[in-house]
Amino acid sequence: MVDRYENQAPEKLQGKYQAMVACCILGIGTVVSWNSILTIEDYYYQVFPDYHPSRVLTVVYQPFALGAIMIFAYHESKINTRKRNLIGYLLSTTSTFLLIILDLATKGHGGIAPYICLCASVALFGLADATVRGGMIGDLSLMCPELIQSFMAGLAVAGALTSALRLTTKAAFEKSHDGLRKGAMIFLAIATFIELLCVLLYAYVFPKLPIVKYYRSKAANEGSKTVISDLAAAGIQNQSELIDDDSKNQRLGNKELLLQNIDYAVNIFLLYVLTLSIVPGFLYENTGQHGLGTWYALVLVAMYNCWDLVGRYTPLVKWLKIKDRKGLTVAVLSRFLLIPAFYLTAKYGDQGWMIMLISVLGLTNGHLSVCILTTAPTGYKGPEQNALGNLLVMFLLGGVFAGVALDWLWLIGKKNAF
Repeated sequence: MVDRYENQAPEKLQGKYQAMVACCILGIGTVVSWNSILTIEDYYYQVFPDYHPSRVLTVVYQPFALGAIMIFAYHESKINTRKRNLIGYLLSTTSTFLLIILDLATKGHGGIAPYICLCASVALFGLADATVRGGMIGDLSLMCPELIQSFMAGLAVAGALTSALRLTTKAAFEKSHDGLRKGAMIFLAIATFIELLCVLLYAYVFPKLPIVKYYRSKAANEGSKTVISDLAAAGIQNQSELIDDDSKNQRLGNKELLLQNIDYAVNIFLLYVLTLSIVPGFLYENTGQHGLGTWYALVLVAMYNCWDLVGRYTPLVKWLKIKDRKGLTVAVLSRFLLIPAFYLTAKYGDQGWMIMLISVLGLTNGHLSVCILTTAPTGYKGPEQNALGNLLVMFLLGGVFAGVALDWLWLIGKKNAF
């Protein structure tokens, strides 16, 4: 039966802040490997100078992420969320470690064969991202909004952390022999460790937190089958009796959920279309030469990541959080004014204006992402919240894919662009 947490108000349960910290760490582990790749792309430009790493690797990554999340979103009600997330974190851990092995085996030399192996590992990152991001956001959508916010903040922490480490390693190894390579190896080793930590955290700690058990028991009581394995791992049995009750298995289908929330879906799509059409390819290849030299792109990426992180915490201030659906749409559409702003700044402006623009891009991306993902699931039952979370992640990754494709348009008119 439903455990002893069923009749308690969630705010009175112990473990909320521990759960928020755990969600933040799990968010870091979701994308730390991919963010490491993005941050060390100056190294890959040195090893593979003719292959446009910042653009090609992102194009390789996204189809696998989008394809996987479409499959997961369609079958989410039948998928064991615990196994899904553990497989995703294990896949990230393995793929990151394989990049270290690849670099050691090739001794840091380029060529088409190592580049294909690099692309294959990046494709696995895409599969892992879709597996974990959809699984975690779907699972957290049936819990309190603070846990989604913490997980989304963790995604941004990964970017800020890798940027800070990249600037540190560049300064430390800039004058040493093979400095870029040493920094890249440190990055990948740290990412592998964080991924392994997430495997252990999700497997043994997160399911046993009281507030997590409360929400998962509540979802099971509403007919959710995806939480049963996690409840069993927490020592809660006999949930199958609840989900076999047909009266509790009535839920809106994916099509109905999507139609009711099409504005949220389109907004999250457009949000990431704009962001990924600028970050990272435009920053690495289209900002020209400035006083910061080889540090310029790294500083821009770092500023984006830091302000993206800040933006994911600003919705905690109640009067800053946008809950009105029309207000969210206006805010998302107004960001497209940044496109001509970036173009004109790259052509005529100095580095100060570019840093300001990239900060605005990061801040609005983080803030609006959290507003959409925490507001949309409100008012639905647990199984519906899980399904809606997966659908929104599908549109998010669809927006990322479209943005990556549009990123190539910045190369039109450039000499020797291809």
